[in-house]
Amino acid sequence: MPSILDGITDPSQLKALSLRELETLAQELRTRIIETCSANGGHVAPSLGVVELTIALHRVFDSPKDKIVWDVGHQAYAHKLLTGRKDRFGTLRTQGGISGFPKRVESPHDCFDVGHSSTSISAGVGFAVGRDLKKARNKVLAVIGDGAMTGGLAFEGLNHAGELNKDLVVILNDNEMSISENVGALSNLLSRTITSEYVHRAKKDLEAFLEGVPMFGRSVLKIAKRAEESLKTLFTPGMLFEAFGFEYIGPIDGHDIPKLLETLENVKRFDDAVLIHVLTRKGKGYPPAEANPSLFHGVGPFDIKTGKVHKGKGGAASYTGVFGQTIKRLAQEDDRVVAITAAMPDGTGLTPFAKEFPERFFDVGIAEQHAVTFAAGLAAEGFKPVVALYSSFLQRGFDQLCHDVCLQDLPVVFAIDRAGVVGSDGPTHHGVFDLSYLRAVPGLTIMAPKDENELQHMLVTALSLDGPAALRYPRGNGLGVPMDQILTPLAVGKGERLRDGKDGAILAVGTMVESARQAAAALAEEGIEVAVMNARFVKPLDTELILELARTGLLITVEDNVVQGGFGTAILELLEEHDMTGVRVIRLGYPDSFVEQGEQADLKAAYGLDAAGIARSVREACQGRRASAPAKRLEQPAVPEQPHA
Repeated sequence: MPSILDGITDPSQLKALSLRELETLAQELRTRIIETCSANGGHVAPSLGVVELTIALHRVFDSPKDKIVWDVGHQAYAHKLLTGRKDRFGTLRTQGGISGFPKRVESPHDCFDVGHSSTSISAGVGFAVGRDLKKARNKVLAVIGDGAMTGGLAFEGLNHAGELNKDLVVILNDNEMSISENVGALSNLLSRTITSEYVHRAKKDLEAFLEGVPMFGRSVLKIAKRAEESLKTLFTPGMLFEAFGFEYIGPIDGHDIPKLLETLENVKRFDDAVLIHVLTRKGKGYPPAEANPSLFHGVGPFDIKTGKVHKGKGGAASYTGVFGQTIKRLAQEDDRVVAITAAMPDGTGLTPFAKEFPERFFDVGIAEQHAVTFAAGLAAEGFKPVVALYSSFLQRGFDQLCHDVCLQDLPVVFAIDRAGVVGSDGPTHHGVFDLSYLRAVPGLTIMAPKDENELQHMLVTALSLDGPAALRYPRGNGLGVPMDQILTPLAVGKGERLRDGKDGAILAVGTMVESARQAAAALAEEGIEVAVMNARFVKPLDTELILELARTGLLITVEDNVVQGGFGTAILELLEEHDMTGVRVIRLGYPDSFVEQGEQADLKAAYGLDAAGIARSVREACQGRRASAPAKRLEQPAVPEQPHA
């Protein structure tokens, strides 16, 4: 017997389904999400938590005419399945497959590309204002989680939206709060009363009437509003959103389809700013995800029956884990070391630190701007703050890094995780811009370790400096090298020569160093001898060693970053400053385009950044030099023929 989901090719078909069929559809959506993510990995818990809400939204509203803006978008798997992508859903998060986030190029139902947090309300305001300027008639809905609501951009959007009072619906998906039965019953009563179309109209009419009554009308209105607000504040967080100018509705059960439909149908008739507070449970319907929503927030492939995550390649410790253990060790030796993150204590490896030093650990929520300036204040007070963020998320704190930290030359350490390509999360999460945007900031020392052991020493180095420093390292495991027990600061601005060579030199950064070494070894077997340098520091550069290697006439720079403005560009600038522009420089990195999703190794191979790709680029450059060699030899004085022995 065919499933209901198999028959859905467009969300408008949900309008013809009965409540029982909608409940069955919810089960089928969960099954498909779990099956696909068990093979591909993905954001299981967030997507399972909003299945009923997604069904209700597409049942009541008319996408794509009505705009549904998802915040972050990691919860939009059911949305993708209902909007014509179920046949390709098996390709989720794979190279060439559909994205794990809404993408405008995928479907007209994805009205806004997302992947980062707290953007939906501001984008929704833009859609609403654009609609009104065009004199169109459609609804705009922003779906935002309670975690994303901690981001400053969300409150900026709320503030502007409330001031404009446009026809905008914000749905707060609250998957952390719980509410007791008696309070829940009262909240449901309040929700039913407040969302009634007739009550809403009557309230507006009464307000208009009292505003016009001379002498005492406004006084009565103030008393009435105060009574309503007091009742809401007693049982709900509605007062906060009312202060922003929103009509507050809720909280309501986000897994109760009839209740969701009733609420949304009523709100559909409103023409002002409304916030609906919906309570959901992350991982709903899959016990392992309900029991451990943090693990299943973003998880790799797993066994459906047990929920056990399949083991990776194993072996070496992860860069994240090494960072976490090293900062904990350094904090044991120096009580000035403080750790800060933005809603990612597990992802950045800081959970062990938080357990041992709770008074020196700060998770500020999704608030990178605050995290950076907060760290600046701590540094100005004599502490040694380490701000651990993902590379792509640090982008949100760039102004604070520049203005509040580096301009004051404060000793803040930026531990930049997920540098380089990260894999299946794709272009919104690849950390391929940090070398370029950080290199432009005066006074900032920038490091990248070649392996997990060097990461330890670089963290010690960063904490020993009197000014700001950044060290960037990738997602995934290290190389399995021996780990030094005695940690010492590195010489700032000094690289490491790993191999000599007369035919050219490969200057590599971070994890590209090992691939460069492998490439050089393979080339040596072909008779091509190239030197290899572990740059260590992107700023300041090891000028002496680089200029020495430049005498070979050929430099190949390799970085897990875009080539625009990155390490290779720094080398070109250095050569120009020293009047060595005749040296040929080949820059290997990512091009001036956003890198697609895919496994890290596959992406590096596709862009010529694995050992084979590096060797190919060096080989072609050396062959080109040899091909042009005869012409150059003609310019040299003739060498007398040597007599035979």
